[in-house]
Amino acid sequence: MSHPLYVAFIWHQHQPLYKSRSVQIGSAEGQYRLPWVRLHGTKDYLDLVLTLENYPRLHQTVNLVPSLILQLEDYIAGTAFDPYLTVALLPEEQLSQQQKEFIVEHFFDCNHHTMIDPHPRYAELFQQRQDKGKTWCLDNWNLQDYSDLLAWHNLAWFDPLFWDDPEIAQWLEKGKGFSLGDRQRIYSKQREILARILPQHRKMQEMGQLEVTTSPYTHPILPLLADTHSAQVAVPNIVLPNHRFQWAEDIPRHLQKAWDLYLDRFGTAPRGLWPSEQSVSPAILPDIAKQGFRWICSDEAVLGWTLKHFFHRDATGNVEAPQVLYRPYRLETPFGDLAIVFRDHRLSDLIGFTYGAMEPKRAATDLVGHLEAIARTLKAHQPDGSSALTDPWLVTIALDGENCWEFYPLDGKPFLEFLYYILSHHSEIQLVTVSEFIDQFPPTETIPAHNLHSGSWVDGSFTTWIGDAAKNRAWDLLFEARQTLARHPEATEEVNPEVWEALYAAEGSDWFWWFGEGHSSNQDAIFDQLFREHLAAVYESLNESVPPEVTFPVESHIAQGDRHPQSFIHPSIDGRGDEQDWDKAGRIEIGGSRGTMHRASSVQRLWYGVDHLNFYLRLDFRSGVKPGTDIPPELNLLWFYPNQTMHNSPIPLVNLPEEPPLNFLFHHHLGMNLMTGTLWFQEAGELFRWHSRASRAQFGLDTCLEIAVPWADLQIEPDWTLQLVIVLSDGGRYRSHLPENRMIPIGVP
Repeated sequence: MSHPLYVAFIWHQHQPLYKSRSVQIGSAEGQYRLPWVRLHGTKDYLDLVLTLENYPRLHQTVNLVPSLILQLEDYIAGTAFDPYLTVALLPEEQLSQQQKEFIVEHFFDCNHHTMIDPHPRYAELFQQRQDKGKTWCLDNWNLQDYSDLLAWHNLAWFDPLFWDDPEIAQWLEKGKGFSLGDRQRIYSKQREILARILPQHRKMQEMGQLEVTTSPYTHPILPLLADTHSAQVAVPNIVLPNHRFQWAEDIPRHLQKAWDLYLDRFGTAPRGLWPSEQSVSPAILPDIAKQGFRWICSDEAVLGWTLKHFFHRDATGNVEAPQVLYRPYRLETPFGDLAIVFRDHRLSDLIGFTYGAMEPKRAATDLVGHLEAIARTLKAHQPDGSSALTDPWLVTIALDGENCWEFYPLDGKPFLEFLYYILSHHSEIQLVTVSEFIDQFPPTETIPAHNLHSGSWVDGSFTTWIGDAAKNRAWDLLFEARQTLARHPEATEEVNPEVWEALYAAEGSDWFWWFGEGHSSNQDAIFDQLFREHLAAVYESLNESVPPEVTFPVESHIAQGDRHPQSFIHPSIDGRGDEQDWDKAGRIEIGGSRGTMHRASSVQRLWYGVDHLNFYLRLDFRSGVKPGTDIPPELNLLWFYPNQTMHNSPIPLVNLPEEPPLNFLFHHHLGMNLMTGTLWFQEAGELFRWHSRASRAQFGLDTCLEIAVPWADLQIEPDWTLQLVIVLSDGGRYRSHLPENRMIPIGVP
């Protein structure tokens, strides 16, 4: 029997609990601190499934986290108000100075390339803030400017799928001069869209085109609730919190509440569970099976650790052992078997972080091309040499279903329509829900439950949520609150539901995500406060005094100096250094660092980052610096590949100091003349010789220097590591290098 290549898309829709619960830490009990449920609900949840509905041959899975559903229902009922909504519904003449400052600071919190720039009035206000500064806006904006900004901050979050709605079309055409009445009607339209989300998902599930799954109640990392020492499985030398958190009894509570909520909203029991952050461990499997779930999903890194198999990829990024990854596995538990699928990390990341920077049709065909390549590789592994797939294989693509679309033109609508059109007419690829596949093709390969690796989608470890000093401090605060609740056996969930809801909220994963190194946003302080408000509510509900340490921030939220990249980036290479383009990049401070040369350096800061297409570098200069006068005219990038066997050569410059890393041998060299705008690219060959190669690298020089180097130029494999040094020269003569006494480490995606 021949088979198509089966593909399961799983879209994960999640928001943490933004609702304040404490009256001591904050002054707004029941108030929502942030607007993301309302705004993403307007833009990202309904349109995704409405677009899919137009292609009935395609089946997919959507995960709706219970904490998201509950908050959507609050907004639909009109009982949820966040600070952004409160000011949007105020008469502009009643705005206080503090509220105006809040508006100027936060009402451009979206990707300006895709959500602000296309709308002339919104773009005008944004450029005024960018070019003239926040103080100028506060001094010069009139009340109509504020009213228009309040309107546009909400209008920009309407998905393009809804732009043909007569009211929305009228507002978009109007553009400016918005009144309070307009803003009130915009809010009403938001609630109309929110009210359609759950019914649409339920309808499409009942029709068989959609499978809706769930997650633990407030999205906790279940393995860490069971035992924070499980973090040592992936990182044995990890620094753990002072107190060992071991509350496995909370796991069935989160699962039962998720199960009951799903049963009530969808009229049937869920089959699939998306473990929060795709985090799994042997300890959590019995509870999941006992609750009645049939399958779970995780990441290829977890499978790799489990099987002690590293998933090598070829130069195009495709897995070289597809028969290991593209199948479900069986996990045996005392309460029955669980199926587990493991997502293709790279394909998921291409949608989540890279395709938004590509032309939509090209991005869609690139993804289909990867799926076709997977099918060809699987066929090549067949012993009979058949031209058709003789076994059923399942490619799982699982990712965040909301945040990525902000970086796509028209919120991803053209990309999804191109992709769905191609796939709906493809004879050798079939989109299925996970349950459809495992019902028809139950897993035949078994992973002994005790062998399952303890880890998440991030590097197969839990270091994103534990191990950093601030994250550990938060775990210790959670431990103390949980111990306090344990000392009150009378506070059952039936008698005191408030204390349990506060505990569940505090156990959510998101707070730990934002603490410490690795991730940051301009709302870090609010996430810190929300976590502590949930903790404080535990004590308040028990009539206990809130410990002083809960009233103080877990960490300082002052901007730090050097940092590693926090996510993929996709900057425009125009030499302007757009702050949104680089806000997730790595950063190395140069101008204020130690060392005689660097104290006087004309380069103040380095930024670096990657996506699946390019390596990116940015140099910020001291004000007034001119290439050729204040800084040498030539910039040289030199790449060193640790642990790789290849030809290497010395840096092709004279007057080089005999010191590391300048006396290393390098494999690639990109040179550029900042005066003429020319560049040259070389690769090392035999006998320490450099050979010219073609390059599609580009750079832009204006207020800063921005550089993009395609991975295709370097012709290296995914998952390699490399190190980069930057050398400034004049006429082929060495002048200086950056950074001092080290190189920039980069991972190839």
